Amino acid sequence: MKQCKICDTISAIILGTFVANTDVMLKYCLSTVICTFFILSIQAQTKISHSKWTALLQEHVDPYGIIDFKGFKANEDKLDEYLDKLSANHPQPFWKTDEQKSYWINAYNAFTVKLILMNYPLNSIMDIKEDDKDAWHIPFIEIGDKIYTLDYIEKTMLLGQFNDSRIHFVINCSAKSCPILRNKAYSTDNIDVELRLATKRFINDSRFNILDKQHVQVSQLFNWYKDDFLKDEVSIQVYLNKNTPHLEISKNATLNFMKYNWKLNDKK
Repeated sequence: MKQCKICDTISAIILGTFVANTDVMLKYCLSTVICTFFILSIQAQTKISHSKWTALLQEHVDPYGIIDFKGFKANEDKLDEYLDKLSANHPQPFWKTDEQKSYWINAYNAFTVKLILMNYPLNSIMDIKEDDKDAWHIPFIEIGDKIYTLDYIEKTMLLGQFNDSRIHFVINCSAKSCPILRNKAYSTDNIDVELRLATKRFINDSRFNILDKQHVQVSQLFNWYKDDFLKDEVSIQVYLNKNTPHLEISKNATLNFMKYNWKLNDKK
């Protein structure tokens, strides 16, 4: 009967000669129980809470997504505590998909705020440059023993891993035309519902999209990341229509893209 060598070792250490003198079936059962308990203990220790991030968001982001960067700056030490926690508790192979997805979304948003604070005050995230690299390509994010950029987290750890176009509506670059920074961390337990609601909220928000049955003016996100959205639907118009319950958008509606406002989404 097969069993994990680690489990057998743990069992032998804990149970000693009792395991050695027990019949094979009982030994296997005891080994399995102990190993399961050991693994669950590890998972419980490493599963990360995003409550610190929620507390900061509740204090410094209003329900419309306007960010109080001055207030964030005053509480930068608390943000650093959360970022340190993220760095020390990076996703593990045994984490569920929803745990990993919520982790990387929250990490992207929290480290973006940190990058803004490192350069605050400023007019736009576009003003941030370091060694000829823009904000998305500066390697400043320490997670585990690796250094990441915002672009790598977005393109590889999020879109590349999960192939979910809705992710575009929950990561925030702190610009006025970016999808809003929600004033609550994304959670493991409800991430799918939260992604669905964020998608509908962004699409139906007239700050980002102006929609009519026959004419739609939409965010540049639908232009820049068109291929991601077309993996889900045959056209941008159909994608929009699936998320506008109170408006029937024609599949032949004219499509135009709005100018992107890169000004910092700062409460002043």
